[in-house]
Amino acid sequence: MGSRTDALSPRKEEVLRSVVECYIASASPVGSGTVSDSEDFGVSPATIRKEMLALEQSGYLHQPHTSSGRVPTEAGYRYFVDALMEPYSLGPVEDRQINEFFEHAHGELGSVLTSLSSLLADVTRCAAVVVGPRADSAVVRSVQLVEISSHVVLVVAVLSTGAVEQRALELDFCPDRRDVEYAADVLARSLVSGPVDAAVSVDGLPETVGGLVAAAAEALRHGAGGLAEHLFVGGHATVVRSFGAVETAQRILALLERHYAVVSLLRDIVDRGMRVAIGGETGLMPLSDCSVVVSPYLVEGRRAGSIAVLGPTHLNYPQAMATVAVISRQLGRMLSSG
Repeated sequence: MGSRTDALSPRKEEVLRSVVECYIASASPVGSGTVSDSEDFGVSPATIRKEMLALEQSGYLHQPHTSSGRVPTEAGYRYFVDALMEPYSLGPVEDRQINEFFEHAHGELGSVLTSLSSLLADVTRCAAVVVGPRADSAVVRSVQLVEISSHVVLVVAVLSTGAVEQRALELDFCPDRRDVEYAADVLARSLVSGPVDAAVSVDGLPETVGGLVAAAAEALRHGAGGLAEHLFVGGHATVVRSFGAVETAQRILALLERHYAVVSLLRDIVDRGMRVAIGGETGLMPLSDCSVVVSPYLVEGRRAGSIAVLGPTHLNYPQAMATVAVISRQLGRMLSSG
């Protein structure tokens, strides 16, 4: 059985690349005649048939029926992605769609990411997933304390992700206005331009001020640590169109509703150092006929979330990978710039 570490001859690589590209374009088994017509190999169709048979015997191609052409296997797609893909540049229409989106991306972050998942689905014609940034991946832009009553103070932190963290502090002491202002100044000097879960020292502070600072810092730290990533999914309809088997589409749609499972899947793929998981590489049975293309995005240099597309194994890998990479960079820049 072939693997991505096996080295194929240049001719076999060209034949495999042609079969994968033809199958991506048509989703129909590819015959030797189609391969021969796709480019000038400088050899006879009989030689191409021989090379295709050798690729099948090595596990890179599969013949669904005796009289049909061949289709790539997971190993064939893996070899294509790792070694044979030509660099892909987004076309002018794709570029314009993405640039215009980020030029006009304003407002509440959840709405922006919902729209972004729809844009990604439209461009790639795949189901699209955007994992929103965790609060603990963010940098604090500003922090304020607002006195609500004698025993209640509201701590408000604006984060680089666009999120606003608010926590009401119910105190067992009564800070006065000057205590609140002093504590707010300490928090700002300690947290602004740093992570929301940073340690804040209360050494040397008056008891009331130190108590307020400690309570506010702990509330923000607890809120950041407990905030699960939000998932934004676009392109549900493409799942139904992309998979011939209704049962397969239903399994995938059901998985997309399990947000924790999807977030865990994408994190696992990235942690394995992969940008593409093909079929069984995902580790999930519902995705045995799928490929996932994923790219993390950074906020202030820290990994915050990820962008991904999910489609059949014959998805357009060069276009999907280029689109996901461009959008993840743009989103990271937007969130880092505040």
